[in-house]
Amino acid sequence: MTDLERAIEAIAEVRQRIASAQRFKGYSAIAAAASAVFAFVTGIVQALIDPLPATPHEGRLFFALWFICSAASIVVNYGAIAHWFAGDVSARERWQTRTVGLSILPAIVFGGILSFALLHGDALRFVPAVWCGAYGVGLFASRMMVPGGVVYVAAGFVLAGMALAFAPPEVALAWWPMTVAFGLGQSCIAALIVRERGGSWQ
Repeated sequence: MTDLERAIEAIAEVRQRIASAQRFKGYSAIAAAASAVFAFVTGIVQALIDPLPATPHEGRLFFALWFICSAASIVVNYGAIAHWFAGDVSARERWQTRTVGLSILPAIVFGGILSFALLHGDALRFVPAVWCGAYGVGLFASRMMVPGGVVYVAAGFVLAGMALAFAPPEVALAWWPMTVAFGLGQSCIAALIVRERGGSWQ
């Protein structure tokens, strides 16, 4: 091995250690898994009572179902972050908690406001695209503090959002796109967190 190769290897090791130190340990695999369950349950409920919204009333029902799912997921995940913040003992960990909590929040808030605007403007078909895209952007914003593999999940959400933006209403508003995107996406995030912690769900 040449001196240059040894230097490159040493730099890579230092970067890996820095990235590991920056990783936020307050993300909850249980909260991510719960969010996946919420998405799967919501998808099943929609499939049973509103599989393909075709009237304004059905569209509002679709929006209400997924808004409740989103709100429940936000409460669970931010509740986990708040619990970690309450138990933090170091200034660095408290700084990390605040940074993580705020990094994804603008994307979520903007996505929520835009969703209500689309609902008001009878453009409900674009809501799934906005939610997937906004969440993907939020994950990218916090990529330095989450397990490395989450960046691929973020890319998946963004690509799903782009695809749904051009999908016909009978696809975008069907019961399965949001179910697959958020159910599988949150399941992957939970699995990545567990893997990073050596199989622990804590």
